[in-house]
Amino acid sequence: MRYPAGHKEAVREDVVEAASRALRRDGLEGVSIPALMRKVGRTHGGFYAHFKNRDELVAEAVQAAARETASRVLTGDRGGLQAVLEAYLSPEHVQRPADGCVLAALGSEARRQRAPVRRAFSEAARGFLDHLQGSLHPAGDPRRLNDDTLALAARMVGAVVLARLVDDQPLAEQILKAAKRT
Repeated sequence: MRYPAGHKEAVREDVVEAASRALRRDGLEGVSIPALMRKVGRTHGGFYAHFKNRDELVAEAVQAAARETASRVLTGDRGGLQAVLEAYLSPEHVQRPADGCVLAALGSEARRQRAPVRRAFSEAARGFLDHLQGSLHPAGDPRRLNDDTLALAARMVGAVVLARLVDDQPLAEQILKAAKRT
């Protein structure tokens, strides 16, 4: 059976997008390839028509998640740094990891992954830092990171991680507000 032009690419995009959300929600080891392929209406065997292995998919899913966060949250053209902080350090971001920043959702798991996945996380982290640098210093070189950018990034990601860890909604909100203030 012949498929229309672009079919294979569209299926691959569907798998990557589904993996991106599932991995952020369930963790890097919490998603099986058979379950993921069923979710997008494909067979487990069909996975290998699109990816050589699980690491290739995970790396692409990490990159897709980073691009999505960058376009939805980190672009300063929607009100500058304050808008970035409001979106990133929000209760909604804390409560919906599947839709949120891949660094806050999975960053602590990245070190234990194989090289392709670690590289994808490294690129995602660098992209996050570059976006913040551009928000803090729009006229400067976005690839020349300042200490204030690094401190802000650590505060943002750390605040979301901590807010997700505490089982206390008022404390989670206090963590987010404190991160925004400083």
